[in-house]
Amino acid sequence: MGNLKYIVLILVVFIQTRGAGQDITLFDQFNGRYDYLAIGNTLNQAENNLDGSFCETLPSSQATLNVDPASTIVAAYLYWAGSGTGDMEVTLNATEIIADDTYTVDYIDPFQGVLTYFSCYANVTDQILTEGNVVYELSNLDISETLTTIAGYCSTRTNFAGWSLYVIYENDSLPLNQVNLFQGLEIINRNVQEKTIFLNNVNVLDNENAKIGFLAWEGDNALNFGESLSINGNIISNPPLNLADNAFNGTNSFTNASDFYNCDLDVYGIENNIDIGDTQVEIKLTTGAIDPNTNTLRADLIIINNIITVLNSQLPDATIILDDYFVNCGNRTVDLEYTVFNSNSTDPLPANTPIAFYAEGELIGQSETLGVIAINESESGTVTLLIPNDIPDEFLLTINVDDDGTGTGIVIEIIETNNTTTEQIELIPLPEVQNLPPLDACDIGFNTAVFDLLLTLGGIDASDYIGFSFFNSIEDLQQDSNEILIPEAYQSSATPESIYIRAETDVCFDVFKFELLTENCPPYIPQGFSPNDDGFNDHFNIQGLYDIFENHELLIYNRYGTLIFKGDNDLKWYGKANHGINQGSIVPSGTYFYVLYLNDPNFVTQTGWVYLNK
Repeated sequence: MGNLKYIVLILVVFIQTRGAGQDITLFDQFNGRYDYLAIGNTLNQAENNLDGSFCETLPSSQATLNVDPASTIVAAYLYWAGSGTGDMEVTLNATEIIADDTYTVDYIDPFQGVLTYFSCYANVTDQILTEGNVVYELSNLDISETLTTIAGYCSTRTNFAGWSLYVIYENDSLPLNQVNLFQGLEIINRNVQEKTIFLNNVNVLDNENAKIGFLAWEGDNALNFGESLSINGNIISNPPLNLADNAFNGTNSFTNASDFYNCDLDVYGIENNIDIGDTQVEIKLTTGAIDPNTNTLRADLIIINNIITVLNSQLPDATIILDDYFVNCGNRTVDLEYTVFNSNSTDPLPANTPIAFYAEGELIGQSETLGVIAINESESGTVTLLIPNDIPDEFLLTINVDDDGTGTGIVIEIIETNNTTTEQIELIPLPEVQNLPPLDACDIGFNTAVFDLLLTLGGIDASDYIGFSFFNSIEDLQQDSNEILIPEAYQSSATPESIYIRAETDVCFDVFKFELLTENCPPYIPQGFSPNDDGFNDHFNIQGLYDIFENHELLIYNRYGTLIFKGDNDLKWYGKANHGINQGSIVPSGTYFYVLYLNDPNFVTQTGWVYLNK
């Protein structure tokens, strides 16, 4: 399972289409020896609540990036915000940046009406990797038209603009962390004086060195009426920069600056604010209280843009994909090729991690990983599944890694909600059996005959197929086993006997069926024989009689009409009499009359003469 010295933040949030909603939700996640830093600057020349002399914002501002040279930058995101509905194009160090998305929130002022504020973000990883540790200048964030045409921003002193650059980096000297970046745009003000944000499905195993950071806009240092920031009911602070009653006050924790006017870029240690066993983190912001000097309600306007957490986390993260699958024509087996990954992880995935396979929610097979899967490594596997008959031919296949077959995992992971992959599968059912005319052959004894099965192919258009094979049962045909190896000389075992043809096509096969009918053919009666014990023609050898007409009766008479021999299927005539006065002796050479009762309604009694020559 897990080790209690670790921490994991497993988040199941309603991640909306970016830009479609304003809620703070999980945006990106990094697992490994990662941490982050942030830089940025305001475009306000002073705190707008204290200085009413300006309305416009500055044309540009700068900040210096200083990532440890031993670290590797893995991601960088640029945020910019201000009054109005948005400026989607800005410049960073002479490079034009177009927003990947834009968030907006509204504040309804009792005198000015609806005032809208925006925040944009863009992935600038490639630029930061190229330019590295330099001074970054953001320019062309132009909200002048908004401030000019809508007087409410300046009259309410909510005219602001600013920017921030978040950089996530990797360093081998760091502990194994999980960095979660949440973003959106949420607001508190005199109308909405409290905001609660939940980070759900948290599994806190260790709180050592846990921290949380915020990017917020429009906070004023001088408007700390009823202001608080709390984690799990505990008010947090970072004095002297961020006091318990003035969290959003134009500060930057990374530079210890207090002149980040109407912007906040702060980070707090929270190891004392979360407990082992917590399954949820509650973030609560408040503003607004009665000013005792004026006896009126005063409140700051605070806009939360993102939240970032850094938590020590040494856990695997099992995911699985279906690489390929093969349905087998005419039967209900499916061959799967899959790969288990441990990519989004900070610890190896143990061997024997279970894998469960479901068809329409019914467990149909199980497997497991073979070896330990290292961080950022994978393991491929195969499995053959037999689909039960109660599952339709077209069904949803669900594959769960870290599932013991009951929906229960045995490994504590960084993310517990990404263990599943699905695929719509369509079986190829057994083709409809097509009937062919029967084959007839003469009985060679005991209702068996020899058939040339290839003769039936004359009734099939061979150009439609790439090969033919013959089977005694439909089950053998489906499994392609126990094929009849010499179809041109096949001896039947019963009559009628069913034979199945598997006619192969490029994608499947067709099935044909025909019957083998063993018939009694007229026996061939020789004209003579010589019972002299020379081993040749020693008995009255009526071919096609014995073990075929099993109920026959053979009567032999001498030329005087006297019955001298009576035989049946078990008694052939070797020239000896078994009736009359010479029983047991070979009769003299001469011509004898026979009567052959076949006792078959399809054949008449056979009569004639046979010459016996001693």
